[in-house]
Amino acid sequence: MFDSLSDRLGDVFGKLRKRGALNEKDVSEALREVRVALLEADVALPVVKDFIDEVRKRAIGQEVIRSVAPGQMVIKIVNDHLIEVLGSESEDLNLNAVPPVPILMVGLQGSGKTTSTAKIALRLKNREKKKVLMASLDVRRPAAQEQLKVLGEQADVATLPIVPGQGPVEIAKRALQSAKLQGFDVVMLDTAGRLHVDEQLMAEVAAVRDSVGPHETLLVADALTGQDAVNVAKQFDERIGLTGIMLTRVDGDGRGGAALSMRAVTGRPIKLIGVGEKLDALEGFHPDRIANRILGMGDVVGLVEKAQESIDEAEAQKMAEKMKKGQFDLEDLRGQLQQMQKMGGLEGLAGMLPGAKQVKKQLADANIDTKMLKRQEAIIGSMTPKERRNPKLINSSRKKRIAAGSGVDVPEVNRVLKQWKQMSVMMKKVKKMGKAGMMRAGLPGILPRM
Repeated sequence: MFDSLSDRLGDVFGKLRKRGALNEKDVSEALREVRVALLEADVALPVVKDFIDEVRKRAIGQEVIRSVAPGQMVIKIVNDHLIEVLGSESEDLNLNAVPPVPILMVGLQGSGKTTSTAKIALRLKNREKKKVLMASLDVRRPAAQEQLKVLGEQADVATLPIVPGQGPVEIAKRALQSAKLQGFDVVMLDTAGRLHVDEQLMAEVAAVRDSVGPHETLLVADALTGQDAVNVAKQFDERIGLTGIMLTRVDGDGRGGAALSMRAVTGRPIKLIGVGEKLDALEGFHPDRIANRILGMGDVVGLVEKAQESIDEAEAQKMAEKMKKGQFDLEDLRGQLQQMQKMGGLEGLAGMLPGAKQVKKQLADANIDTKMLKRQEAIIGSMTPKERRNPKLINSSRKKRIAAGSGVDVPEVNRVLKQWKQMSVMMKKVKKMGKAGMMRAGLPGILPRM
């Protein structure tokens, strides 16, 4: 989401780093460019003004101007203030209340509210081990209640049975009563949306709020809508009273201004971000990590967390046993390719590494297709189980069949086989090194050899 802002700020700070000494004019010129970058990223004008004024106060001082690396000092000041603007510390959903805890989901139509309800429910079920009940209060949009029911089945989360003719307040009360009787920990209430904020929408949401007394009221906002999302957040907070914000479509190519403005304008924390269409594509919002990513410093902690979530312990143990024996077949290679895709693929991983801009540029310069992993997986999927277990069986005629089955050319099949051979040789070396050598060498990287 922050790619364009990150690129602009990267250029500005790249110039600062090259200078051995800075004067007030240098800092002012840099901050002028930072101001333009923030405005182009759709950050609200009052937020930009306050941001630049505060950074200027800290940056134009004898301590910075005379420091050993003044350029780095200015970057640190910008980074620190970015974190302050985004919220200083991450805030998760507050479930510290007598169960069932009501969570009210509000927002405009098309912001991804229903899908976000299911994402949060799945997260609470898997991470917090909570028993969650979802209820759709949207009686206006055709099939809205059916949509939540289908998502509930996909996530294996209970949904309130649909009773035709009931209004939003009646459904909310029934959901809370059912949750109490059946021992649910959390009740997710998905309200109706409109194409824009109007009095009828606000009155309906306010009536639901008054009837159930939600412990959390989350605004679901589309990160790609820029300034409009900020205005919507302000209106909902003034009329309904928000406890937090969830941004959707953060994986899109938006300029990121909504995230930088919302906290400053409403004072409400961004608690969660949707980073994809799948139900597990949901992350907590960490201001320090987001600021680091904006400034091209990467998010190594986030990368490690993604690895922990995507790597199956049983599979990792199985892989370790194979390593001891020096074994590695194409099934193992496919497993590593799938793990890498779960972690966001080449582009996703590159964006979380320090110096992300340079890493992405290197990928582009090397003409590396970011869809390569899916093609490689398709190639292995076109092989028979026997061929995957024993790649040496794959001769020229089999290669042609595999290429035709996966929609690629024979040279691509050869590249996959070469990659397997390289990793197989590595496994045999690890076996010879023994247990101590394995510890020194570590597990083979899942990044494919280019």
